[in-house]
Amino acid sequence: MSLWAVVLVGLVAFDLFGGAAANATAAAKRTFHAPGRAARHRLGFVAAHGQPFLLALAVPDLGWAAAAVIYALALAGAVAVTAAPGAVRRPVAFAVTVLAIGVTTVTVSVPDELAWLAPVLFVKLLLGHLLPEESRG
Repeated sequence: MSLWAVVLVGLVAFDLFGGAAANATAAAKRTFHAPGRAARHRLGFVAAHGQPFLLALAVPDLGWAAAAVIYALALAGAVAVTAAPGAVRRPVAFAVTVLAIGVTTVTVSVPDELAWLAPVLFVKLLLGHLLPEESRG
């Protein structure tokens, strides 16, 4: 891998790993799920995560088809989560996350150094970003 590819992978890893943790915080959940923040805002956030395509540009062994499958699964999962009624949104989010991880693990060829990409992206977006803070009762 070239130096610029290593730097880009490092930046994407920082964004996704850090974002997975940050999106799980109560503060982030209050922001993303505040009054006036509709499903379209959350779906837009997911759609803006084109990192698989950026990495396909930089890492020759990550093909465009693999990037497209990872991105499409994230978007489809986000649509499923946001469309689910509130009472079942959490189990739907976990179901589509593990399904997306399973599909990518079995069907998508990624270089070993990017094996973390799809699982971390799905956790960040589908579990961290899309789920509101659970009420304490």
